[in-house]
Amino acid sequence: GFERKDKKDKIMHYFRKDLIDKKPVNVNVPHKKVMMCLNESTLNPFEVLKKEIIYKLEQVPLNRYFNNITLELQTTLAEYAQVHEENIIYGNGADEMLFTVFNSVRDNNDSFAVSLSPSYFDYKSYSRAVGLNIKFMNLDENYDFSVDKYCELADDDNCKLVILCNPNNPTGNLLDDEKVIEVIKQNSQRIVMIDETYFEFSGKTFKDRIDEFPNLVIVRSFSKAFSAAGLRFGYIISRKENINEFKKIMTIFHSSMMIQATVLTMLENKEIFLEQVAETNRQKKIVFEELSNLHAVTVKKSATNFLAFTIGENTIDLFNFLSDNDIALRNIGAHPLLKNYIRVTICNEEENKLFVEKVREYFILTQRDSNTEKI
Repeated sequence: GFERKDKKDKIMHYFRKDLIDKKPVNVNVPHKKVMMCLNESTLNPFEVLKKEIIYKLEQVPLNRYFNNITLELQTTLAEYAQVHEENIIYGNGADEMLFTVFNSVRDNNDSFAVSLSPSYFDYKSYSRAVGLNIKFMNLDENYDFSVDKYCELADDDNCKLVILCNPNNPTGNLLDDEKVIEVIKQNSQRIVMIDETYFEFSGKTFKDRIDEFPNLVIVRSFSKAFSAAGLRFGYIISRKENINEFKKIMTIFHSSMMIQATVLTMLENKEIFLEQVAETNRQKKIVFEELSNLHAVTVKKSATNFLAFTIGENTIDLFNFLSDNDIALRNIGAHPLLKNYIRVTICNEEENKLFVEKVREYFILTQRDSNTEKI
């Protein structure tokens, strides 16, 4: 035992001392036939744009570092986001963009970020990965927050970053516009990052305020609205001066030409994905109403592509029942405000119907409520 511990100490000597108590980032979800747990899309970009993507890829010499595709993507992405080219930088998923922001603001071991809670699970893991501490303030029971209390938490010279997830994940709600603006104003001496990963579903963005607020940074993803979780593409919107700072800590050839070519093809055919967003919102309304009509279910309204819901103390029993029926949901009940809550991703009509049918079947089989439906 002593030899093993001594060996570990010697290995860790080569790395940052704070890594010894950290764990690798891990996504712990059941892997089932129907994956309704990671807020993915059922639309496969390669299936709907196979010819176009292959044609675009054929124009990219993979033996070269440079290609015009990089500038074309920068221009097309800026047009989509409705900002100037100098206001955007992109990389391997919104997660890498978060990692970039966290890494760029950390000064020393006392530096920290603040976040509302519950919110995106990996703010904690990615901030700590770069040696940036993070403090949390709980949302209230309506998933709202006090601006004064949040800004008080950030009122410290060592606070380098204020995080707002809008719409918020995993609660699904939009934050109040005026409160968001007030947080940005009161934290003019530090970066305020708004995570707009679900922007296309909500239609809410603060990108028009980047010239007004020098400290505003917006992060977005192609994993949700553009159905490309496996592609890994995300981007940051901010002032030119901020973008230039982010460039200083990113590797020069950080994004594969194959990814760039695929994303450019998707943007050139963006109507396909925006229609998918509209259809997902339509399906979400249907699933919300179906769940709301079940007497034992409490479901939260959402501006995203998922719904958070609970049936109380028996929620995990339902979660396991669905898993046994090859339907994977996400357990989000670790936070007290979401105790006994699980999250379902809105998928295609067939999978949504199957999900609702299995929820109904659960109530019938368990006979927990003789008047399950309000009909």
